[in-house]
Amino acid sequence: MISRKATPKTITEYIKVAPKEAREKLREMHACIREAAPGAKESLKWGMPAFSYRRILVTFAAFKHHIGFYPTPSAVKTFAKNLSRFNTAKGSIQFPLEKPLPLSLIRKITAFRVRESNEEDKKWRS
Repeated sequence: MISRKATPKTITEYIKVAPKEAREKLREMHACIREAAPGAKESLKWGMPAFSYRRILVTFAAFKHHIGFYPTPSAVKTFAKNLSRFNTAKGSIQFPLEKPLPLSLIRKITAFRVRESNEEDKKWRS
């Protein structure tokens, strides 16, 4: 029988099987997002750690040279000035592994997504 690596089912499992050089930063990211989005559901979406209420707030993932953070295009656009020193795309940000994570910025972006999500959900509940 061929042995295959077990697919992670939780964020903690994801971090345990991530590249060794990324694990500490992933733990920091996990704790930071958890603090900024209290009560958010933690899961894996598309194989990445994700936080959500009714909708996905943010996801993140480990790569060879960076941590990818996916807070949606609206958040990247809103925080563009603060993100100028990082590689970004429409809905993603790359934080290099060799530099400290900008935890206060990650916290602010996540809090923005929490507010944005709550406002969107209010429209549907009215």
